[in-house]
Amino acid sequence: MQRGIGRPLMVAGAAAVLLLAGGCSRIRAHQGFLVDQLIVDSVLPGVDNRASVEGALGRPTFVSQFGPERWYYVARDTRALAFASPRPTDQLLVTVQFDDKGNVASIDRNKTLDQVANISPVGDKTPTLGRKRSLLDEIFGNIGAVGAGGVGGGSGPAGPGPNGS
Repeated sequence: MQRGIGRPLMVAGAAAVLLLAGGCSRIRAHQGFLVDQLIVDSVLPGVDNRASVEGALGRPTFVSQFGPERWYYVARDTRALAFASPRPTDQLLVTVQFDDKGNVASIDRNKTLDQVANISPVGDKTPTLGRKRSLLDEIFGNIGAVGAGGVGGGSGPAGPGPNGS
């Protein structure tokens, strides 16, 4: 009789161990630009222009809005335990600056992991200007305002209705 109880208990224990081991796995991910160092090194100041940089590196992650034209390529590696927020482990920022004619003026490669900021919003509502309205204000706030002007609220002669009468 004890032989029949031991086997299901052993299967349940093995399933529990597998479930716990699966929950402790590490997840690695890559975000952004896929870095091929040979291709990045092939972009040269004074030789390449916007079209050749886009052909070699692809479209930039983002482009500068002010000042000299710069294209930014961002690559980030992250790691997390299962069900946890990912944390950056490595980041590379490639900056390509162009002159007024559209030729590459400079190219910089920076490991910028120390500049990664952790931004955590506070609260679940965005503060806005204006008054706070309760549910009852929202429901009953327009009573009396309907027909006080606007469509259908004028004092002129009524025109034909929707069916022409």
